[in-house]
Parts: sequence; structure tokens; C-alpha cells
Amino acid sequence: MDDFDKALGARIRTEREARGWSLSDLAEKSKVSRAMINNVERGIASPTAALLGRLSGAFGLTMSTLLARAERQQGGLLLRAADQPHWQDPKSGYIRRHVAPVEGSDLPFDIVRVELPPGAAVDFPAASYLFIRQVVWVLSGDLCITEGETVHRLTAGDSLEFGAPADSQYRNDADAPCHYAVVVLKTRQG
Repeated sequence: MDDFDKALGARIRTEREARGWSLSDLAEKSKVSRAMINNVERGIASPTAALLGRLSGAFGLTMSTLLARAERQQGGLLLRAADQPHWQDPKSGYIRRHVAPVEGSDLPFDIVRVELPPGAAVDFPAASYLFIRQVVWVLSGDLCITEGETVHRLTAGDSLEFGAPADSQYRNDADAPCHYAVVVLKTRQG
């Protein structure tokens, strides 16, 4: 368990307590077991992307906001590559880097860069998309996105604007990593 996982667990506990929620309240709202939330908050378990999607959705936050709040940011508007918070999903190996904006900015969007390893898939529940709109832009490689019942196959340069919230999966069926950017517009601040 690294320091960021511990900071992330502490941030999840802070978000829960700020709302006056018990572990049971958060478990009910997120559909994540009470035991798992407790293990994540205590830094015993690394959360997967799907689990973070459920928790951030329950808080009414984007996953980017939740991750950025866990990362301690230095002041200023410049966010150098070396200082951009990143997180790796322990299940899929998916690496998510928060590119912009800096913590505390009033900009209503996030820009995220993702690396999805060959053969990896990441699932997100519809609740992850309740308070956001997003566009995915494939930078390199191939990406298969299932949005509800619709399957989109994207290659380098292609972009996809998501519709109404639906359970989604990002999958890399290729033999090389896929890199893509996600622009997330926050329709409600968490």
C-alpha cells in the first residue's frame, strides 16, 4: 500500500464524515460493501476504478475531483507533469493522470490522461456519470467503449461524447497500450 492509497482512503473518510454519513450510509448509496469501504478508508485495500466510480458517484463528485482532493497540491496554476496526481487501478493496471486543472481551481472541468494496458477492461456504473458530461479522445491505440447497449470502436484521433448516464466499459483488445484523454464537464460541483 503506497502513500497515495492511504491519502485516498483518508479523503474518502473525510468526504463521508463531512456529509454526516455512517459507513452503512455510504455502503447503501454506493452499493459497495461496508467492509470494503472500511478497508479502503483504513488504507488496507487499494480501490479499483469501478469502486472509486461508485464512491465518487455516491458523493456527487467526479472521480477526478475525489482523486485531486486526495493529492496535496502546491499553490499556483501551473501543474507540471511530475506533479500531476496519478493513480493505478490494482485490478486492471489502468493508469489515470489528472492533467488539469490544479486543486482549488474554479474551472468546471477536468482533463485526465489514461493508459489502458493491452487486454485490460475497466467497468464504470451509471452512477459515475450522474453529475458530469464527458468526451473521450483516443491519443494512441485502439479503444472499445460499451456505453449501455451501444458499442463504440475508436482508434487514434477518434473522439466520443457520452450520452445519458449508463453502465460503461472501456476495453483494450489490442496488443499495445491505449492512451486517451477524457474531458469531464462537471454539471454539479461536489
